[in-house]
Amino acid sequence: MLKPKLLTVIQEGYTRQQFTADLLAGVIVGVVALPLAIAFGIASGVTPQQGLVTAVVAGFLISAFGGSRVQIGGPTGAFIVIVYGIVQEYGVDGLIAATMMAGVILMLMGFAKLGSVIKYMPWSLIVGFTSGIALVIFSSQIKDFFGLNMGTVPPGFIEKWAAYGQSFSSINWWATVIAAGTAALTFFMPKLSNRVPGSLVAILLATAAVQIFQLPVETIASKFGEIPSAFPSPHLPNIDFQIFKKLLSPALTIALLGAIESLLSAVVADGMTGTNHRSNMELVAQGSANIASALFGGIPATGAIARTVTNVKNGGRTPVAGIVHAITLLLIMLFVGKWAKLIPMSCLAGILLVVAYNMSEWKSFVSMLKGPKNDVLILLVTFFLTVIFDLTVAIEVGMVLAAFLFMRRMAQLSNIESIRIEMDDMDESDDPEAISKFEIPKDVEVYEINGPLFFGASHNFKEVMRQINVNPKVLILRMRKVPMIDATGLYHLREFVKFLQLRKTKVILSGVNPEVQRELADGGLTSLIGEANIQPSFQKAIQRMRELR
Repeated sequence: MLKPKLLTVIQEGYTRQQFTADLLAGVIVGVVALPLAIAFGIASGVTPQQGLVTAVVAGFLISAFGGSRVQIGGPTGAFIVIVYGIVQEYGVDGLIAATMMAGVILMLMGFAKLGSVIKYMPWSLIVGFTSGIALVIFSSQIKDFFGLNMGTVPPGFIEKWAAYGQSFSSINWWATVIAAGTAALTFFMPKLSNRVPGSLVAILLATAAVQIFQLPVETIASKFGEIPSAFPSPHLPNIDFQIFKKLLSPALTIALLGAIESLLSAVVADGMTGTNHRSNMELVAQGSANIASALFGGIPATGAIARTVTNVKNGGRTPVAGIVHAITLLLIMLFVGKWAKLIPMSCLAGILLVVAYNMSEWKSFVSMLKGPKNDVLILLVTFFLTVIFDLTVAIEVGMVLAAFLFMRRMAQLSNIESIRIEMDDMDESDDPEAISKFEIPKDVEVYEINGPLFFGASHNFKEVMRQINVNPKVLILRMRKVPMIDATGLYHLREFVKFLQLRKTKVILSGVNPEVQRELADGGLTSLIGEANIQPSFQKAIQRMRELR
């Protein structure tokens, strides 16, 4: 259903008591989101203002038009890697264009009702690139965490750590203490109080200490200059068609990443509140939010799990809380934003290290290493491609690998085999279709297909054709365990039937389900075999066999 949850809340009746709870939760989440928006903007290779603009614009639209009651949207750590790479290669205009393209893709996915499809992505793939992103974020913050005196940090993972090693003698102990203290406060504060964000406390204390004691550390002002207090005007990117084509792949990655993270966040929120989100409406809202964010110079946005959880724990139960969170950030940006330039860069590095730890999914990662080999392969390939190469490549290769391994597994489970009375499974004694309950003449062969008859398993027909050394009068092909058949399966089944008919063997199909039977009719197999030779049960197939003999 493409209907915003906000509209549902209004129709159900919105009380003053709930508004009070949403107002408080929204203000708290807005304060929590402030340092994260700034940190994500800087880590992504853009300005702090762009991170704030994203949180305001996207946060407002995701709540106002989304399919979740409590989803909080904005920039997240998952996008840092892909955004940074786009900015380095195509500039800010390239990022804006890619974000708009991703927004359009997300909206199309929502209108096409593909919200449920995202849920079927392998968990090993998600954990692989999420853990890889966490490691890349961790690596990108080492310079600011230790206050290293070095030039531009190389983009490559290995080159980055080599440069850190060469510059580590220039460590700034003041910056290190601030970063470590910030990380400790951010990590442990939730254990003491959920209402007071540790990251904000750390920023206030660190900024005050730097200004009072004039500590020699890099700040936002010394690196980026002033943070504008005015809201930017909308503008379109200036790129040519050749760049547009190159941006299609990263835009698709942004869209997939945004869809996955937003729907995972919505599922987590559903579990906490006992509600159900509308996945397709959520994708449409995410798409519109990314288009609008890019128009104002922002970066990609999605549902943020940590901020959504904070919203729920503080009493937020409707989209109003998310709208209040966006308005709170806007007011801070307009009236208090000028003071944000005093925040030490090492403080933001400490916050991002905690973000990376929380993203790492290290427990799931370690657990999966003990699981099935296919999942381990997908996990490690996606992880290392994300870290060493590129997130876009990692997701593309990971999805293709997962699909091939799944098809291979399905092909292994699908088979066509001859059934003999002495081979009949004793566990099927209660099965009315068990072959042991029927008298099968010697000049009749019975084969059974187990599993989906798709292109990955169709080669089994060739093996069976080689095994048939006699010319039975009738061959019954049991298909009760065939849930689906594709075009390749139809082709090979047709060739199998023709092979038998050339040998003067009559073919009977039994137990064909209605959906497969429709495919057989559309594919011309019904006319080839004869409608009377397609029977709904093995018992009727035996009756038909007696008629043909």
